[in-house]
Order: sequence, then structure tokens, then C-alpha cells
Amino acid sequence: VVVKMIPDNRLPPRHLHAVRTGKTFATIKWESPYDSPDQDMLYAVAVKDLVRKTDKIYKVKSRNSTVEYTIKKLEPGGKYHVIVQLGNMSKESSMKINTVPLSAPDALKIITENDHILLFWKSLALKESNFNESRGYEIHMFDSLMNITAYLGNTTENFFKVSNLKMGHNYSFSVQARCLYGGQMCGEPATLLYDELGTGNDPSATKSGQATDVAAIVVPVLFLLLVTLGIGFVVLYMRHRRLQSSFTAFANSHYSSRLGSAIFSSGDDLGDEDDEAPMITGFSDDVPMVIA
Repeated sequence: VVVKMIPDNRLPPRHLHAVRTGKTFATIKWESPYDSPDQDMLYAVAVKDLVRKTDKIYKVKSRNSTVEYTIKKLEPGGKYHVIVQLGNMSKESSMKINTVPLSAPDALKIITENDHILLFWKSLALKESNFNESRGYEIHMFDSLMNITAYLGNTTENFFKVSNLKMGHNYSFSVQARCLYGGQMCGEPATLLYDELGTGNDPSATKSGQATDVAAIVVPVLFLLLVTLGIGFVVLYMRHRRLQSSFTAFANSHYSSRLGSAIFSSGDDLGDEDDEAPMITGFSDDVPMVIA
């Protein structure tokens, strides 16, 4: 069965939905009120800013059954109500769109001072072209022990001082692009946990202290091992030199210049009474050996 719709300009656009949403734009898509329009159709796209309470109307002309349109110049983190209808003010199709908020600041870290802490982060303008430093940042703190979230203030700098923290409390700090128009256009928050107030150190300082403690143990042990090895090598070398000197002196004392070699006894005749008897060192080739 094939069904063809009767053209009716009083019908609303069909299947209105968002295709892509960015920080400053939104691409929407819809279908004509009826299939295969035989002429150009003029649509009115009304964009209502729910935060600023402003309206904008765009005109779109197309003969296609499927129409795609990109709404530009939106604000990051904004909320919008989009209405699409034919130019003759027929029935309308509507939807709500939330644009992507600004990114969270990078490299949020804590530095502990004597009676306060300092929050540091990278400038959001380094990666967000839509962010102006004059907008600034706002800082929030959550106390997990008291289950309370507090707004600490805002700043246009890349650091913030926090004082009057209580010992033994665990805090979470968040930094984000400052909210606009009653806190409805905010950036994504960068959050950091600070739970070392019991010892007076922040997490990064604790890790550094632990690394320092390990180094303080390992370095002396390695030094002692090196010293022990060095002393062992020196002792072995001295013993080797002493044995070499003793052997050299012993060999020189038994050296025969006539034979050109050293003569050693087997040790069997040690302790005999005739120790002073001359030792027969050898026989000449021209003297006959007589065996009794």
C-alpha cells in the first residue's frame, strides 16, 4: 500500500531534533509537513534564550523533504527553546537545547601555607577562545564532615586564597568559569580533594614527604653497601699483594743461580737429624750412575 499525503501548509514540521550541539552552535534537523514538496517552503526558526530572555528569528527556505539548519552565535552553557514552523504561522514544532559549557580549568593544585592554602590553576583562555579573563572564575568548597557547600567568591586571577579551615575536616574545592545571569551559564568545574588537614599537609605534599622518607632510608643503605664493597676490595687486594710478596720472597730464597730455577723440598725430610747434610741437586750427564 502506498500512501501519499495531501499537501497542507497548516501542518507542523515533523521530527524536529538536534543533530549536533557545541559551545556556540546547534545543528537541528526536521522534515517538511508533507512528503516531496513541489515548491520552495519558507520556515521560521525562532530561538528563545531562556537565560537572557531574548528572542531571535531566522528564515530558512528549502524544497527538500529533510531540512538541516545550524543556529550560530549561541553562548556556552546556555539554554534555548527552538520553535520551527512554516512562514504562514502554521502549527509549530519545538524543542529545548542546552549548549556545551566551557571546559574546566586545567592543572588545579593546592599549596599549603602556614595558616591558609592557595589554589592555583591554568588560565582557561589558553584552550577556550570563547572565554575572556574579565569574566573570571568562581570558587566553591564542600565540607564532607558538615555536608555543606559554600561559595567562597570569584576572582579574575589564576589563584585564590582560602583561610579559616578547620583541622580534621575534609574539603573539596571546585573552580569554574564564573556563572552568568543568576548562576545559569557556568563552566565545567575542576575539583580537587584536600583531606590532609589532620597533619597540616596537602596530598601532594604528603606524597612528596613519603618519597623523601623512602629516599632518606634507601640512600644511606646504598652508601653503606658501596663502602662495604670498597673495603672488601681493598682487603682482597692487600691480601693478594701480601701473598704475592711472600711467594716472591720465598721463591727468591730457594733460587739457584747455577741451575737457573728455584728448588723446593717435598717436606718429607723436615725434622730429620741430618738437616745440615748437603742436598743432591742433580747429576751431570758425563758421570755414570752406580746402583748398589
